[in-house]
Amino acid sequence: MCTGKCSRIIAYTLYPMVLLSIICNIVLFFPDLSTEYVKKQHITGEVMYMGGLIGGGLLVFMSALSIHLTGEHGCCANRLGMFLSILFAALGAAGAVYSFIAAFLGLTNGPLCKSETGDWQRPFQSSNMTYLTDYKSWAKCSEPKNVVLFNTALFMTLLIASCLQGLLCAMQIINGLAGTLFGTCDKKEVR
Repeated sequence: MCTGKCSRIIAYTLYPMVLLSIICNIVLFFPDLSTEYVKKQHITGEVMYMGGLIGGGLLVFMSALSIHLTGEHGCCANRLGMFLSILFAALGAAGAVYSFIAAFLGLTNGPLCKSETGDWQRPFQSSNMTYLTDYKSWAKCSEPKNVVLFNTALFMTLLIASCLQGLLCAMQIINGLAGTLFGTCDKKEVR
C-alpha cells in the first residue's frame, strides 16, 4: 500500500475522533444539561483543562489536516511532505496524551457535586477510583442529578478517543518514516 493512501485513511479516521473529543469536552461543561452550574462555577476542575477541546480537538485536528494533505498528493514520493507529516503526527500524539491525562485525572478525582451535607466538594477524590464500580456510593452526590454517571461516561469516552488518536498518530509516524526513507510511490494510483 502506498504511504499516501495510508495517510488519507488515518486522517479520515482522525476527523470523527476530533469531533467526538470536542463534543465531549463541551458537554462536560453542562452537567445535568443545565447552564446553572457553569454560571455558579460548580464544574469539575479537569473540565477546565479542556483536554478534549485543546488536546484531542485542536492539536489532533491540525495533525489530521496535515496528514490528509500529505496523502492527497497522489504520488507518495514527496519525502518532505511525509517528513512534515511525522512532525504533525507527533503534535497530534502530544494532544492525545494531553487529552488522556486530563480525562484520567477527571476520572480519578471524581466529579464536583453537592454532597449530603450541602457543601460543594469532590467526595470521591481519595477513593482510588473505586467509586466507579460502587454504584451505591454515587448517592453521596445529590446535585447535579446523575453527575457521577455523566462525568464517568464522558471522561471514559475522552479516554478511549485519546487512546485511538494516539495510536493513529503513532501509525502515521511509522508511515511517515517509511515514506520519508523509502519514498514509496505507486505510479498507477488512481484518485
